[in-house]
Amino acid sequence: MPGNKLAENVFYVGAKHWDRKFFDELIPLPDGTTYNSYVVKGSAKTALIDTVDPAVREQLFDNLKKTGVTKLDYIVVNHAEQDHSGSLPFVIRAFPGVKVVTNEKCAAMLKEFMLAEDGCLQIIKDGDTLELGGKTLEFCLTPWVHWPETMCTFLREDAVLFSCDFFGSHVAAADLFAAGHFYKQAKRYYAEIMSPFRNNVRTNLAKLEKFRISAIAPSHGYIHLKPAAILEAYKEWSSEEVKNEAVVAYISMHESTKKMAEYLREALIDRGIDVHFFNLQGADIGEIAIQLVDAATFVIGAPTVLAGLHPVAMNAVYIANALRPKTKFVSLISSFSWGDKATDAVKAALTNFKAELLAPVVAKGYPKEIDLKGLDRLADDVAQRHRAAGILK
Repeated sequence: MPGNKLAENVFYVGAKHWDRKFFDELIPLPDGTTYNSYVVKGSAKTALIDTVDPAVREQLFDNLKKTGVTKLDYIVVNHAEQDHSGSLPFVIRAFPGVKVVTNEKCAAMLKEFMLAEDGCLQIIKDGDTLELGGKTLEFCLTPWVHWPETMCTFLREDAVLFSCDFFGSHVAAADLFAAGHFYKQAKRYYAEIMSPFRNNVRTNLAKLEKFRISAIAPSHGYIHLKPAAILEAYKEWSSEEVKNEAVVAYISMHESTKKMAEYLREALIDRGIDVHFFNLQGADIGEIAIQLVDAATFVIGAPTVLAGLHPVAMNAVYIANALRPKTKFVSLISSFSWGDKATDAVKAALTNFKAELLAPVVAKGYPKEIDLKGLDRLADDVAQRHRAAGILK
């Protein structure tokens, strides 16, 4: 698809944030991100689908000018989060009389976040339509992907789904239509943003089945002109099915926990289990999140520090717990000098995990033969559980 054109009189006008390093000052962005906005020109009215983060709003205005937009009748807001709605006040001022079209929950948030006034708001309900003249927008409420007010907008005549954060990816690329290699960035985005809401993802995937979708235009990253691949990926990721994989993530102060983690890694591999191995010192938490999407087992390795788990490991446990992965089995390997408190800390922190806790292996000081036998026992336990689940032959 050349330039910024999705379909006849449908254009990309968003902004690329090439050098943004973190999202929400938490999530690393190794490839930057985009804030995708779109213009739909009907014979009678013109609509802007979502705005952009205010830090790069000038790109939005430049692209509107390049696309020949001199008048906007509607701004459709699919999601109130500021990276999409933050430029709303600037667009309203630039196009006097424009109506902000959104659902009731989103409108309430816009009043709080953007100080939007009732006079500019046009409230829609699930299934409502907006006629632009030869272009019909149909609204579909898709709550909790990933906020309570999120919705999608479907352009009937061209079968384009403007999905906002649904099906997005954090990546800034010269050609956002080149989505053939979307998988890793989209999975990372799903892992970090959508995975805590996989039940809602499944519900909303089913809701979208009524549409004959020829393209998916999200508000971050790649635009999917062949949407079957991303739809199938979301069905897989949001299912309750796990794979014969284990994530082993560790931190070590004096090589003791490192030795245990390395021994367990090899023991799991010897038993036919695919292992994703991470040293938490400097690790990209997003890479760990990607692997937790499908892994059947998660093992955290960390020493006791004072009266609790090593804080770097505790941060990883906290984030993993927040992501609520479908992981079925979890365990701990640890060493201590004069007080073993790591096990209790992990149990207390993993409140969202519905996984079975396999007996931890805890060594006093450097691991000895008895501790290595304990790691073999843990590897046997993991293999037995995977085999019983039908994922290890």
